[in-house]
Amino acid sequence: MRTVENWYVRLDGSDLPDRLEVGGKAWSLARMRQLGLPTPPAFVLPTEVCREYHRSGKELPEEAMAAVRRGIAYLEEETGRGFGARRRPLLVSVRSGSSISMPGMMDTVLNLGINDDVEAGLIKDGAPVELAADTHRRFLAGFGDIVRKADLPDSMAPAADLRAEIRRATGRAVPSDPWEQLIEAVCAVLESWYSRRAVTYRRHADIPEDLGTAVTIQAMVFGNMSNDSGTGVLFSRDPVTGVREPYGEYLPGGQGEDVVSGVLDPLPLSELKAQQPEIHRQLIEAAELLEQSNGDVQDIEFTVESGRLYLLQSRAAKRSPEAAVRLAVALADEGLISRPEALARVTPAQVTQMVRPQVDVRSAEESTVLATGEAASPGAGVGVAVSDPEEVVRLAEQGSDVVFVARHTSPEDVGAMIAARAVCTEVGGSTSHAAVVCRGLGLPAVVGAGEGAIAAIAGKIVTVDGTHGRVHSGALSLVAADDDPALATLGRWAAKLAGIEVSSTATGEVLDLDSAGVLDPAEVAAAVADAKVVSGAVLATEAGMGAALAAGIRDFVSTEPLPLLLAAVAARRGVTRDVPK
Repeated sequence: MRTVENWYVRLDGSDLPDRLEVGGKAWSLARMRQLGLPTPPAFVLPTEVCREYHRSGKELPEEAMAAVRRGIAYLEEETGRGFGARRRPLLVSVRSGSSISMPGMMDTVLNLGINDDVEAGLIKDGAPVELAADTHRRFLAGFGDIVRKADLPDSMAPAADLRAEIRRATGRAVPSDPWEQLIEAVCAVLESWYSRRAVTYRRHADIPEDLGTAVTIQAMVFGNMSNDSGTGVLFSRDPVTGVREPYGEYLPGGQGEDVVSGVLDPLPLSELKAQQPEIHRQLIEAAELLEQSNGDVQDIEFTVESGRLYLLQSRAAKRSPEAAVRLAVALADEGLISRPEALARVTPAQVTQMVRPQVDVRSAEESTVLATGEAASPGAGVGVAVSDPEEVVRLAEQGSDVVFVARHTSPEDVGAMIAARAVCTEVGGSTSHAAVVCRGLGLPAVVGAGEGAIAAIAGKIVTVDGTHGRVHSGALSLVAADDDPALATLGRWAAKLAGIEVSSTATGEVLDLDSAGVLDPAEVAAAVADAKVVSGAVLATEAGMGAALAAGIRDFVSTEPLPLLLAAVAARRGVTRDVPK
């Protein structure tokens, strides 16, 4: 229903809203407030606003604008600051948020509400001149890029130069009125639901188009405030290996986008412990609490402003296939989740990716290493190294194996990443866009390979070893992955619940769906009508296996039984899940 009451949701922890209505980011803020954790005050426009915005010809309804006005009044009350005020000004972030995580695929605008007068007001309130100027510059660079779609040649230019460049490039001035800035930013975030990169990611991840994005508006905190300020990302456990130890990065003097964009090279989390041990202790305790309360490994964005910790977001961590299997077993063994839930958290595709070949040790020892960096996503990928994302897609569509190499990746590159066999970046760390997305895609990746990596490998046939963080010259020999005890454990659990028999070899007549050209789950039922024993890749999907089970098939053949067992467990559950990857 279109009312201000329905479209204004305050994230103060007094109530836990529906994740489908407010998105994962806003839900996590409300949950953290409930747990007594430090978060900047925020409110959210629910996903229905997005659907209504696109239904009504991209006009922001008056009820939504009224909800924004009410929400800003709440932030002013909570912070003691005024939106657009010359003394104690309030600046805000405007963030997207789907109920299913789509890391980096939609838009965010930071430092909104600043103009020349507000910049002067920040200085009068005691903010360093450099901070005020940097905040103004950051806002204009982000607003120009995300809201106005301006191609800015120098995003580090002073504010006056950026304003002039945006006007020259777009024919429109950046509004000085903070309220005009805010409405434009809200509309830009709603528009980003249908951006090319977001649509591409949803199709690949099988995320429904009609979910829509919520819009979270939150009071800004500043990691660039002082020497004891900074920003970072923490995983409560290692999302690459599944090891039970905190894993993350910290960037002193930075804002959140500096870390996740991969544009800058952050420091290991141990630096935060060395510089501010009390903040590090608080952060680790918060991560443990969130993991226990949510029953899953957490990906936490945080900012430290003048020695005070703020949590900006917590979500189920994207993880490598190896980590997905090991974490599912570990969390079940620790009693945080049940065994059926553990099986639901691992997809057949992840198991298939986990048993993919690795670089042969002897072949690696005899090869030339062209670049080294951080092992961000395990596995090995071979192909010709290409730095142009459009060329990556074109070559892949022609059937070529391609490795995508870039200075850093952005959400605009997701099409190239999906098409590539592996990814290598010059800058960025283990929590950068490239690392997080590649882990979610099960794509081998090496990040932070250093200046000159593109020049060293572009145009050459290379092998990316995402397990050890190396890029080798040529197509190296690959060998089968070692057996993993967690995989064997998961297999035993799945065998008890699947209700099917999977043999590695056939002893009688087998209908091979691959040979019959049956790749679509919708064709399975008719194809298996007269069969007793069936094999085929389509059976390693919930829909394909579900069709076979409905047709009465209980005997299958596969050299890799576990993907079929997991598909059978999922089909019997008969529910659609948001499976963390």
